[in-house]
Order: sequence, then C-alpha cells, then structure tokens
Amino acid sequence: MMQQAAAALSPSSFLPLLPLRCNPHGPHPRSLGRLQVRADQATLPVLSFSGDRVGSASLDLRSAPPSTARAVVHRAIVTDQQNSRRGTASTLTRGEVSGGGRKPYRQKKTGRARRGSQRTPLRPGGGVIFGPKPRDWSIKINRKEKRLAISTALSSAASAADAFVVEDFSEQFQAAPRTKDFVAAMRRWGLDPSEKAILLMTDLPHNVWLSGRNIGTLKMLTPRTLNLFDILDARKLVFTRSALDYLNEMYGSDNIDNDDGVYEEDEALPEEGADAAAEVSEG
Repeated sequence: MMQQAAAALSPSSFLPLLPLRCNPHGPHPRSLGRLQVRADQATLPVLSFSGDRVGSASLDLRSAPPSTARAVVHRAIVTDQQNSRRGTASTLTRGEVSGGGRKPYRQKKTGRARRGSQRTPLRPGGGVIFGPKPRDWSIKINRKEKRLAISTALSSAASAADAFVVEDFSEQFQAAPRTKDFVAAMRRWGLDPSEKAILLMTDLPHNVWLSGRNIGTLKMLTPRTLNLFDILDARKLVFTRSALDYLNEMYGSDNIDNDDGVYEEDEALPEEGADAAAEVSEG
C-alpha cells in the first residue's frame, strides 16, 4: 500500500500536471472557486519495544485537497532539490584563457585554415563555448506552502497503513549501543532492514544513534532534520509518542489559520505557485 502512496506522491507523477499550469489562456486551477485545506485523521497502532501492540494513537494532520496535493508536494520537492545546488560550476571563455596573444601563423599562403589565436574553442586548451558560470539556483517557496507539503506527504503515508508508533525505547540502549539489538527490534516491529524506513524522534539519544547509524536503509530524523525527500523516499514511517504529539501540534488541523491555503475566486494568487514550478521544469 505504501508503494501506491509513494507512486501517487512521487515527483514523476507530478509532471502531467505541469502543462495545465502553463496555459496562459485558461483560468488558473487555484482560482476556480474556494479551496480549503482539509485535515485527514489516521489511527496508528502503538507498539512496545518487544513488538506487542499496546494501544493506538491518532495522527490528525492537515493536507491539501486531492486536486492540488500533487502540485503542492511537487513544488516543495523541486524547491528543496534546486536550493541544494551549489551553483559553483565555472568554465573559462576564450577571453579568459591564458595565452593566445600571438597569431600562430600567417594568414595566407600556408594551405591551412586561417587562425588568429591558439586559444580558440576549436582546439584543446582553448576556451569553452557557452560553458557554465557561477549562478544562484535557489527559488522561493512560501513557509505555509512548505509546511502543507510536508503534512500532506505524512498524512498520505499514514493513510496507506505504512506508519506506526513505538514507545520510547532509549532506556534499552542506555547501557551501551548495540546494532544487533536494534535490528532485532526492527524485525519485531515488522520492519525489513533491507527496505527504506524513517524513525522520527523528538530527541535522538547518542546510544540510539550509534546503534542505528550502520543501518543504511534507516534514517533517524528529528523535527529539525525532517524533510520532504526522505518522507517520499521511505516505505515505512515510525514515530515515537513524543514525535507524534509534535506533528499533531505543528501540522495538525488545529493550527490552520483562516488564510492558510484558502483563496477566494477574485483574490490575487501568489506568484510562487505551481506556475513557478512549471517554469523551473521547462528551463
């Protein structure tokens, strides 16, 4: 079921929506009526360290409407990936390459093509034609739109029944870190160590981090390092109780502002919407 949710939110699935955003003659999709951010509540099982089910907990996060959910998530993932580009690639043009000040040979009566410099782009060691130069690739995204994309992805993964909650187990590794015990606990929780998974904790103890850092498919995140790419890339999402409370408080439906995600039909729409994502993809 997680594969279906990942396919529905994968960046490649957003591409068919882009031509709709590029039509200058038709109405903007977000200008058709009133769009209200809705909240989806999911009930997640709570497991103990031994793997027994000890209860259930609810994940009540706001999510974008189905008609715009893929566009919102696509916009956020493109922004994250593009803002991570350093933009330091640089090449030298023929005017910046050293040498080449003297004409290599006479213009006529040599039987060869005329040449004015040894640093021509047609010869090795010459300048580069239309090569890359340092530039800023970063684009802007509204803070509320970024938070909405993260909560939409989390809500979709939780609705696909591929997320659960575990009780705090930091005391199990308080004496010493042990990766073998951590892998055994993952198997008791129903996690395959060969599949990608996310463990979200509000506080990451040092011994817990040492126990799980050698598991290449597991990403242990905190609210500070939570990102959209890892959410979409993982097959399983595991939350601690404190992390679940944090998500409900930060991205829950109770924190929806009156103007958060709501646009009137005649209201000016922000420029940093799906149109900007389409222009980036075209470029």
